[in-house]
Amino acid sequence: MTSIVLFDNWRRSMKNILVTGGAGFIGSHTLVRLIESGYRPIVLDNLTNSCSKSLDAVTELTGITLPFYKGNSEDEDLLNLLFSEWPIDAVIHFASLKSNADSILHPDIYYKSNIGSIFALIKSMERFKINTIVFSSSATVYGSPKVMPVREDYPVGDVLSPYGLTKYLTELYLADYAKKHPSFKAIALRYFNPVGAHPSGLIGEDPKDKIPVSLIPYITKVMLGELPYLNIFGGDYDTRDGTGLRDYVHVMDVAEGHVAALRLIEHMQTSFEAINLGTGRGTTVLEILQAFEHVSGISIPYRIVERRPGDVSKSFADINKARELMSWEPKYDIVDCARDVWAWQKAHPNGYEKDR
Repeated sequence: MTSIVLFDNWRRSMKNILVTGGAGFIGSHTLVRLIESGYRPIVLDNLTNSCSKSLDAVTELTGITLPFYKGNSEDEDLLNLLFSEWPIDAVIHFASLKSNADSILHPDIYYKSNIGSIFALIKSMERFKINTIVFSSSATVYGSPKVMPVREDYPVGDVLSPYGLTKYLTELYLADYAKKHPSFKAIALRYFNPVGAHPSGLIGEDPKDKIPVSLIPYITKVMLGELPYLNIFGGDYDTRDGTGLRDYVHVMDVAEGHVAALRLIEHMQTSFEAINLGTGRGTTVLEILQAFEHVSGISIPYRIVERRPGDVSKSFADINKARELMSWEPKYDIVDCARDVWAWQKAHPNGYEKDR
């Protein structure tokens, strides 16, 4: 009996945060910052585009073994089981399919997964009286904005892909749900382009596709000799060098943003806030390439090919709202991102290969 009481006290001794998609790229880095900040994450992930080895690395970094549930965020029975076993204080919802290009080819899969998961999650949260959520949104909700930098009060919804639409619709749903339920609070963090890796080199981005959709894993596969050259999609954009310009924000800064959001949401006066996470600066694809060549000493071959559907020419964030509401400020620059990615990739040329 005593051991049961002690275990229950242990579970309730700090704030428990359900992290859906916690084994993924941004999720795993956020787990580290949550633990370091005094939270206890409980992880739910179906490992579709992630690997449980990332959780082992989190344990190595923090000394903490986290509760892990393998399954889908749209599985209401699993959510109810998880919520019945753990007194959850808040949810960070990362879990989603996340490719603009793939969503254009398979919109039905994206709607079913990304929209279905938020419906199931909120329904289960309501049943267990869990009233706070931080949602992993995206700058794709802005579509192709005409004015830079992009502020949170700019028009949203004129998106370029089904993926972007699922993020926009989820934001609408959370805002409407919060209006109807006064005790409910939600923050949507609109990421621009998360890149980088943990400075230890123990965790990083590990996509499972042979030819990565994201730029940075594509670059490192070329550096490792797995691909002959980098395809740069579009060389005639209205940017400094003709290649697409993005706001690349270090994943550790993004992870810190989630900790800041949890602190904000405890005393937030409004029911819903959308907040940009970026650097406030734009970097072109060729400039990213040069940063990797600088930190590695490797010359990276590339070719310019046709633009991809769903891509915008330029996008970078106004981050004043994050500064003002969350006291959040990015600490890393693009060279830091390249350095940390290359350290991760050299140490794990095949990613978390033992789980494949």
